[in-house]
Amino acid sequence: MVTVSGLFIYPVKSCRGIALDFATVGDRGFVGDREWMVVDGDGRFLSQRTVPALARVEVALGGGWLRLHGPGLPFLDLPVVPDQGAPRPVSIWNDTCLAESAGPRAARWFSDLIGISCELVRMPETTVRPVSSKHRGAQHRVGFADGYPFLLLSEASLDSLNQRLDRPLPMDRFRPNIVVAGCAAHAEDGWARFRIGGVCFQAVKPCARCVVTTIDQRTGERGSEPLRTLAGYRLVDGKVLFGQNLVHEGRGTIRLGDVVEIR
Repeated sequence: MVTVSGLFIYPVKSCRGIALDFATVGDRGFVGDREWMVVDGDGRFLSQRTVPALARVEVALGGGWLRLHGPGLPFLDLPVVPDQGAPRPVSIWNDTCLAESAGPRAARWFSDLIGISCELVRMPETTVRPVSSKHRGAQHRVGFADGYPFLLLSEASLDSLNQRLDRPLPMDRFRPNIVVAGCAAHAEDGWARFRIGGVCFQAVKPCARCVVTTIDQRTGERGSEPLRTLAGYRLVDGKVLFGQNLVHEGRGTIRLGDVVEIR
């Protein structure tokens, strides 16, 4: 029997995630996932690909507040719905969408952290960013995730990788939203449609992994693994594939221990 063994959200894109006992599915994925993003002076998104120091930002949510903590900086508490004027355009990959500024205090905090002028923004509920046109219906939306509202990975797939590595890696290197147990390694590659907690999911494409997987999510230090090892057995058409991107239908709540009903 395949069950859910891990649930994670990443409220601020490329900052640390939060492990949950249960997660609510909304229109854009898990509620609270990648609602916030750091942008440069041109409104272009920043991520660990170019700013590994973002991995060192700890994130907490609760009571209507977002709390951030970074090395050498004071705690930063922000209302989850900022009041900083009208939304403005920001860009992520090839998409341009409207976002609200978290204000000058947050901008200074992140600028001090990463050493360049930047700003923290939030995607309001009124913003509609569709998933990739190759894999979407009219209802499929996404927040500031790279392209899709969910990433799923199995414990067995990570175990198979770690058996090939000199030093095993934790799951946080791959920043999944849903982790499952009870299946064979890479069984998720073959799941076209499935249900968890009353929510239907569709696997739309394997996840092509990038340099972020080589960054220690505690220190921000970059290495060569796991991409070097994954390329030896998970390379397809020049891309290292590991995990599945998902879209969903409907809303609901997913809990640890829920059964994955594979169709």
